[in-house]
Parts: sequence; structure tokens; C-alpha cells
Amino acid sequence: MDRGQRVCVIGAGPAGLATARALARNGVLYDQFERSDDVGGVWDIDSEYSNMYESAHLISSKKSTQFDDFPLGEEVADYPCHRTILKYFRDFAQEFGLYERIRFGASVEEVERQGEGWRVTLDTGEAFLYDAVCIANGHLNDPNWPQFEGEFEGEMFHSCDYRTSEVFKGKRVLIVGAGNSGCDIAIDAVHQATSVDLSMRRGYHIVPKYILGVPAADFGAGSGKLKMPMWLKQRVDTLLLRRIAPDPRKYGIPEPDHKLYESHPIVNSQLLYHLGHGDVRVRSNVSRFEGKTVHFVDGSQGEYDVVVMATGYKLTFPFLDTKYLPWRGGKAPQLYLNIFHPEEDDIFVMGLIESDGGGWQIRDWQAEAVARFLVARREDPRRAEAFRKLKKGPGPDTSGGVDFSKFERMAYYVRNAVYRERMQELIGWFDSPLGRRD
Repeated sequence: MDRGQRVCVIGAGPAGLATARALARNGVLYDQFERSDDVGGVWDIDSEYSNMYESAHLISSKKSTQFDDFPLGEEVADYPCHRTILKYFRDFAQEFGLYERIRFGASVEEVERQGEGWRVTLDTGEAFLYDAVCIANGHLNDPNWPQFEGEFEGEMFHSCDYRTSEVFKGKRVLIVGAGNSGCDIAIDAVHQATSVDLSMRRGYHIVPKYILGVPAADFGAGSGKLKMPMWLKQRVDTLLLRRIAPDPRKYGIPEPDHKLYESHPIVNSQLLYHLGHGDVRVRSNVSRFEGKTVHFVDGSQGEYDVVVMATGYKLTFPFLDTKYLPWRGGKAPQLYLNIFHPEEDDIFVMGLIESDGGGWQIRDWQAEAVARFLVARREDPRRAEAFRKLKKGPGPDTSGGVDFSKFERMAYYVRNAVYRERMQELIGWFDSPLGRRD
């Protein structure tokens, strides 16, 4: 082993592939483990570990999501389907020679500190020592199951197990949770079910996929160049939505209890259409189950054959003891720029980010920053020491003036434009002469 060089990359989804490419182009030796039989992560619907469904498409545009130096082709739609995205990742891995260093069918069972490095144990019982670990296993692995009183006697499953709308044929369906997946599934169900209800705990801002003929994310990126303060942008964009889209309150969706951008909006052009046609009905939050009857907090009730829990995921790293990351009682570890441990120099969390855009290019910059730090540890101790001081915090603001504190699930949310700037600044810092910005 070349001490200070060998790195373990866990996962070969978007973040894992970006990490592998950055390490390779910076001359950092690594091994990569992927439990499935090919690259793509959750985008591989045929993998037993995927939570993809047949109707899934990007909710951000291809332009705002793709790698800058590996764009999706002109022939690809604005919002490509999951199979197109999977091919894109496999083409990416092929183009940059990443396949040869990935060991497929290898699930990491445990990562534990051993001396000055890490012991990585696979499900085969094999164990390897590494100088650093890059965790890129994604954050959509552990489905969140809310607890409700009573028992439901019909069919119940989490959205992670949903694949096609055939499961709803001729049935009365309740979708619990109105995030983007929940709304997609409700619209799928319309074409098969006898009735479709959508249970919502709170109101949401609904953004159509196109605004004045432009994909919403691209339109937003253009308005972001105006450099409006966030309080003004929230007001202007809220007024714009009210002008170009129907008022969701007319269809039973509650008034949002948060401002635009403080929580991920529903990006969907079909939900209000189907609500307006009576194909979908909005219900309040679930109170309790009683046989096939579901009682809601507003006192109403309904009879259902199928309940789908579209209630998101818990952030977990099942192979890593919580003591190794600074959780500090929150729902996400407190990391410098969502990547770097403030105290440890050899464990990194890749792709731990949700934003209003940025997609895979943000993950590429994350990977490049990690690779630069690993190179500095090996070749430039003075710069490495300067970065150690930097990452101890406090970290730079990545909220762009948005209050993300209202919802636990926003614990690792950032504003795309702001985070992009911070990441580009950090990579520039690694290139700059020390003494100027250290």
C-alpha cells in the first residue's frame, strides 16, 4: 500500500462516479465498491437496491443537472426518463475509464477506525485497510415509516417499493405524503385506480416544469443572475407563480406554512390538472387506521384498498458507527460544506446535498475539493494544515438567506447558486499561492 494514497470509495452512483474520476485525475489511488452489478445507483430500476419507478423523470432540467464537461445530448429531452439517465452514467463511467477500478457485487458491511486509517469489511468477510474513505452510498436507502395509531388491513407499502401503476388497477388508493415522488405516484394511479386521494400534512408551493416555455430550473437560474436579495426574490417568484399557474388552494391544497425556497417545492405540471378534473382528491394528514378505513385529522375518513407511504427517507450510513461523524443530535452530520469532517482528515461524505439545482456538477466540485485536499496531505503539508484550520469552521453560509431550519428534512439543503460559488472558491483556494487567502 502506498501510504497516504489509497482511498476507498463506497458506491458507484452519481457521487461515487464523480469522486472516482476526481481522484483518478489528481493521481490518488483508490478502490471502489458497489453492491449492485453495474453503475448508476438508484437510477438502475433493475437493481434490487433501486427505489426507481417506471414513470420517473428528472424534476430538474438536464441543463441544470448534467456534468458541465459531459453534457446530455441535444436529442435528449429537457426532463429525461430514468433509463436515459442510467445510460448517461454508464457512458460517463466508460468515457473516463472508471469501470476497471470498480468491484461490483461487493457490499460494504462495516467501516471502522484502525490506527491511522480505516478497516473496510465486505459482506464476503474480506477486509481491507485504507488511508481514507469517501462515503458515496447516497441518502435514499432507509425508508421513513411514520407511526400512526391502529392497523390498516389492506395493502400498504413504501414508495421505495413502487414500480408500476399496475398495482393500483381497480383499487381505492391513498398516497400519504405529497413530495415529488408522492405526487408522481398519485398521477400514475389515476390511470388505473377507481379513486386516488393524496394525504398532505401541510401546504406546498407548486412549480410547473415549464415557465414561459423554459424549464423551471433554467428560468430560475436566469433570474438568479439579477442578484436580487433573497427576500425580494421570494416575493417576485411567488407573485410570478400566482400569475402563471392556478392557485393550489382552489383545489384543496393548504396554504404553505413556509416561504418559497424554504422547502423543496412540488415540481409538477400535472397535479393541478388532475385535481381540477377530480381525478385526485386532497386529504388532510392521517390520524389513525381502522381496518380499511383511514381517519384524517380534520375528522373525515375514507375507505381504501392500498396505502402508499411516500414519506421520504432517513439519512443513515448502516456500515458506519454514528461516533465517526459529528451528528450532534441533528438529522445530518455537521460537516464543512456538507463534505469535510471538522476534526478528521480522512473521512468524507460525498453527495450529501439537496438544492434547488446544481445536480451532478456540484458533486463533481465536491469530489475535486476532496482530491485536492488528499493531494495536499501528500505533497503540500503547509496547505493541508491551512485547510485543516479552515474546515474546523464555522463553515461558509450556503443558505443564500433562506431559512431552512423549519423542517428536519432540510438539514443538508443549500441554495444552488451560493453553494456553486463556495465550491468554486474552495477549488480556487487550493490553486492559489498560500499567504493570500489562508
